[in-house]
Amino acid sequence: MIYKFKSPATGDLVMLGADGDHMLRLLGREPAARGIIEVDAMDGALQALQDAVAEADQLPADAGHDAIKDAGKDTAADPDDDGGARAPVGLRQRVWPMVEMLRRARAAGQPVVWGV
Repeated sequence: MIYKFKSPATGDLVMLGADGDHMLRLLGREPAARGIIEVDAMDGALQALQDAVAEADQLPADAGHDAIKDAGKDTAADPDDDGGARAPVGLRQRVWPMVEMLRRARAAGQPVVWGV
């Protein structure tokens, strides 16, 4: 399933199913095909996302990432070349669009809906 979050105060936000499910669980909601975040619930939603990011930031970095990054790297190769390895997308980056959507929708007094 693909989630399309909408608000009259913002552009649409599209998330793939697994990321959308995770986002809704962070907001204290069960994943559903349709839903709404009312303006009066946005402060709590923003706080839940900020708490989740703070908790994720406390976790140790993925130790396996450095090993993958350095595997097969030629020491004579370009020092700026990372061998194609990229840092994984963290929770902070995944929730940022929703945080911005909620902030703008709250400021405009508009709900955020999905599945309509």
